[in-house]
Order: sequence, then C-alpha cells, then structure tokens
Amino acid sequence: NVLPISEYSPETYIEAVNVCESAGMEVVIIDSISHCWDYLLEYHAGLMGNSFVNWAKVTPRQNAFIQRILQSRCHVICTMRTKQDYVLNERNGKMVPEKVGLKAVMRDGVDYEFTVVLDIDLKHHATASKDRTGLFMGRPEFTITPAIGESILRWCNSESRPDAVNGPGFQMSRTVEEQPKQYSNNNYQNHKYYGNDAYAQGRN
Repeated sequence: NVLPISEYSPETYIEAVNVCESAGMEVVIIDSISHCWDYLLEYHAGLMGNSFVNWAKVTPRQNAFIQRILQSRCHVICTMRTKQDYVLNERNGKMVPEKVGLKAVMRDGVDYEFTVVLDIDLKHHATASKDRTGLFMGRPEFTITPAIGESILRWCNSESRPDAVNGPGFQMSRTVEEQPKQYSNNNYQNHKYYGNDAYAQGRN
C-alpha cells in the first residue's frame, strides 16, 4: 500500500502515520523524512524577524513529527538523503573547507532518537553507525536481506541478547562477498537505515 502526500509539512507526515495505524499497518516506511526538514528550512527562511528567535516556531513542529514516529504502534522505517559534509580547518594561516564524509539532510542529532542506524553505500553494502540492539555494531559490512529484518523484529519482540535472537537465516557473520547478491537491481544509493525501529538516510 502506498499513501501519497501532497505536501511535506510535519503535520502531513503525522496525519499519514495516523492513517497507516488506523488501517492496521504493521510496518510504515517513510521515504523520506529529509523532505520534511527541507520544508521546515524553507518555512523558517520565509519568516520575518530574528532568525534565531524564529526557530521557536520550527522546533516544536519538528519535535512533534519525530515523537509521532517514536510513539507509533507500527514498526517505522525512515529514509534520509545525505550530502557531503565539510569542516573548516586552518592551513597556512587560512581557513580551508575539508570533506569529512556524508551528513544526513535532517536536523543534527536526529539519529540519537532511533534504535538502529545503517549506512548503505552505492554498492548496497550496509554498516552500522548506531545500534542499540547489539546485532550489527563491530560486524563487517553486509547486504540487507529479509533475514536482517527478521532479526531486528525478533529483537523488538524479545529485548533479548543478540545471540538469542539471531535465527538460522541471519547472515551477519558473512562478509559482503559471501552474502547472496539480493536486491542488486534496487535503485538504492547512499542510505542510512535507522530504526524505531529504523531510520534510513540516503543520497539522491
């Protein structure tokens, strides 16, 4: 089932989650929550007056959206775009921008709200940058398969140790080269897969 939305305001996303819950959906995939942040940035830019003070009109709307995801009865998977991130470093007396990897197109710190954060590269390989389940941190990069989702679901239902919920189909012990090449035709680019059960971040 696909629920199209006409605008990307936090309130629209919240209502969409409400509709999915009312329809009895067990899993909701939001692709992507970066659109909501872009909407809020544009809204903030159009406000008159002090820019810092005007964030008081934006932050509560953003927080309400994130809290609706976290409090949902459904398992929620979100995607986010990424962009190149830079920092300014001094070099020969001048401040020079340097690349420091990819950054999610979303408010800073949003990843702390979720249970699992998986970075997915252009070759569909995933690595965990945050993992409260203990299933993925410190493991080699891997391809997301149905067995990965089943392991997360078992953790959600049991709150047990990772070795107690890894079923026979769980493939985290395999290297990328050893894993079956499933989803090779999917149009994924760089993504993060997060979880409240999940949130994801990608680059278009």
